[in-house]
Amino acid sequence: MKTTLDFLNMKETRDKITMITAYDYPSAKQVEQAGADMILVGDSLGMVVLGYDSTIKVTIDDMLHHAKAASRGAPDTFIVVDMPFMSYHISTEETLSNARLLYQASGAQALKLEGATDKTLQAIKALTDAGIPVVAHIGLTPQSVNVLGGFKVQGKDVESAKRLIKDATRLEEAGAIAVVLEGIPKRLSEEITQTIHIPTIGIGAGIHCDGQVLVYHDIIQYGADTFPKFVKNYASVDQPIKEGLKQFVSEVKSSQFPTDTHSYHSEQLEAYFEHKGEME
Repeated sequence: MKTTLDFLNMKETRDKITMITAYDYPSAKQVEQAGADMILVGDSLGMVVLGYDSTIKVTIDDMLHHAKAASRGAPDTFIVVDMPFMSYHISTEETLSNARLLYQASGAQALKLEGATDKTLQAIKALTDAGIPVVAHIGLTPQSVNVLGGFKVQGKDVESAKRLIKDATRLEEAGAIAVVLEGIPKRLSEEITQTIHIPTIGIGAGIHCDGQVLVYHDIIQYGADTFPKFVKNYASVDQPIKEGLKQFVSEVKSSQFPTDTHSYHSEQLEAYFEHKGEME
């Protein structure tokens, strides 16, 4: 398993960091087998696997349930778990309590917090002081989607770009081990990557980040028909899955399944039932 020091060294040597968002045992197992450097158990599971319209309804219990499963599937991969909406905004005491539960019980190696407000910076410092590594996340931050006015690219003008560069610097100073840059212009992510000393991991932020992250379901085109501009589908399993499920339904309806090949047999019982009438 890679460590936080390994990721810093990877930035120095320009060895790109690969992160894949996965939410359960089988997907995490496959991601580990693929050789990814990091797994993110993201609160995007709210939309991808729980059917919510945003990440806001996701709870600590949801995150813990999925993080435990992913950790069992990928025991040798560095796992980052999202702290969900309002779990690190009320007080330092509550932040530490929620973080302790997620970090200790999930088997994760780091937690991820969105934003760079004073409250978030305080939370990152408190968690770092407590010995919990933190990955930061700026740009398009889904937990703040209603404040941002929707899922829109951030940092497109000079003033907002300067603010994001400052935010990245402050996050590093607070103790973050890496920062996810989501939905920002390519040139801005290049500037941030060159400015700070911790790794940047991009999603919709261009080629110049120290690493890239995509969601497992988006990579293999599973469960969705439309995708953001920054997504590239590397496989397409959705249609074969649908076809297989339809064939199962059809074969059960037409009594083609199960056949004898898929059934258990007992010669003793077959002989008994064949001569049952005679014995009685």
